[in-house]
Amino acid sequence: MIARSLIAAALIGGLACPAVAQETAAPPAQPAPQEPAKEAAPSRPIRNAPSPRALEFAAYIFSAVNVCGYRLNTTEFEALLAKQNTRPEDVSPRGPFGNRVIGIFTLMSNQMNLNREQACLAVAGEYGPEGNVVKNVLLPPGSDAPPAAPEGKPAQP
Repeated sequence: MIARSLIAAALIGGLACPAVAQETAAPPAQPAPQEPAKEAAPSRPIRNAPSPRALEFAAYIFSAVNVCGYRLNTTEFEALLAKQNTRPEDVSPRGPFGNRVIGIFTLMSNQMNLNREQACLAVAGEYGPEGNVVKNVLLPPGSDAPPAAPEGKPAQP
């Protein structure tokens, strides 16, 4: 019985000590401001990075091409990237954000491989020839050109 009360007291004391230490700690000293170097390189304009959503989208499409064997319709893909204010060069493997895309691509490809059939059907339903998000971003394997857009009425003889 005495051991229980000693353990409880030690536990409560241990929990209270960090809180006390935080209250009594002095704020860290701030370093003196430095003057900028007079011979510094001229400043370059800062370009905005692509949104994380654009990087994920590119990795998702690349994963579908890799795992399912779809062909990429580059004109549609570039148009979707342009809507997200991203250039294709930014998300390419050798681009400035290529490492991030490759990391996301690896995770997505591994996940798609676990359940390949359902993943490929889902991607085709979203970005395939009859996709419900955007049509013709991913083309079936072996197709040479994107399918022609349906015209109003067929010509009558």
